[in-house]
Amino acid sequence: MRGATAPGKPEYPLGFFGYNRHFPRRATPTGFLMAASPKRPGLLKSFFGAILRAYHPRTMREKGLLWTVTMLTILVLGIFLAIAEYWGEEPEEFDVLASAIQDAGVKNSRELPLGYTYATTLIDIGETLLYKPGGFLVNDMFPPGVFEDNMPMWEYGALTALRDATSALRNHIARAQSQSKEDPDLAQAEPFFYFDHTSWQLPSSESEYQKGIEAMMRYRARLMKREASFFSRADNLRQYLEILEKRLGSLSNRLSASAGDMSQVSTEEKRGVATKTSWWNVDDIFFEARGYSWAAIHILKAIEFDFRDILGNKTALVSLQSIIHELEDGQAPFLSPIILNGDGFGIFANYSLTLANYIARANAATIDLRNLLQQG
Repeated sequence: MRGATAPGKPEYPLGFFGYNRHFPRRATPTGFLMAASPKRPGLLKSFFGAILRAYHPRTMREKGLLWTVTMLTILVLGIFLAIAEYWGEEPEEFDVLASAIQDAGVKNSRELPLGYTYATTLIDIGETLLYKPGGFLVNDMFPPGVFEDNMPMWEYGALTALRDATSALRNHIARAQSQSKEDPDLAQAEPFFYFDHTSWQLPSSESEYQKGIEAMMRYRARLMKREASFFSRADNLRQYLEILEKRLGSLSNRLSASAGDMSQVSTEEKRGVATKTSWWNVDDIFFEARGYSWAAIHILKAIEFDFRDILGNKTALVSLQSIIHELEDGQAPFLSPIILNGDGFGIFANYSLTLANYIARANAATIDLRNLLQQG
């Protein structure tokens, strides 16, 4: 009969060299690699069993008050750490064009009015900040959010990029000329996004940013009705690129300084006292740069679509795509649970310097694109 075993034979036959490929290897007193019996309780099961026994009411009564308080404290801290780890995951990138098509309720991108993708991208960035896991954490006053360190700096970086793009839209892109009347909805949206990001209540940062998102939605709805303006001119794009250039340059310099590499720091800053950023603050600059880059990637992709007419020149389009690619490379996942800040050719990587190089190359491509647009 198939599957039957002869008397004295092992129930689970061993493979080559005494190893059964269907079960994990296990050391035996004789030194041979034998198959682990499936009836033997696993390590994970034993681990959880020990935890349940430790937190059993009878165990706590036997161990006393100190044991009970200690174990409950460990349990609460473990829950907080698990939640903080989940909340600390950086949001994934989204498709700006697909999001605009979905929100507009159209069938293809040709039906989208100019500026709709740009406005939708700003709305999506704002909603990501408010409604990602954990919500907006910068202004949290209670655990576990108050223990977060990396994600609040990431949020601040993304918020800065949102503010820059909104200011460019209000002051330049949505105006026919410098003396033209500003859009009323954008005039409301920009101040809301510039509200203090650390305000917890009366009013909270989240409530003000939500008002900014709603004002941007009204502007977007008027774009769909052809009642609002969006001028995709080269001079308007240059205004935003000038802001982006300064932000990227500043982030690159700060990252290089935090890495202790003064070769990339500007001449003006070298005249002062060159100090290496404290190890405790290195991750703050790193995650702020990651957050700004994440938001800038989406804004530039929206620009690639809404300014497609003036970017028709292949050189200009290649320069814009080069900025996007460099920033995307800087968004690669990292393996270490802490931000490494190694020196030279040591055994540890230098995350800050690596990200600074990507941002510096993106900044150089931004300068090239701005010069191309200026030359016409």
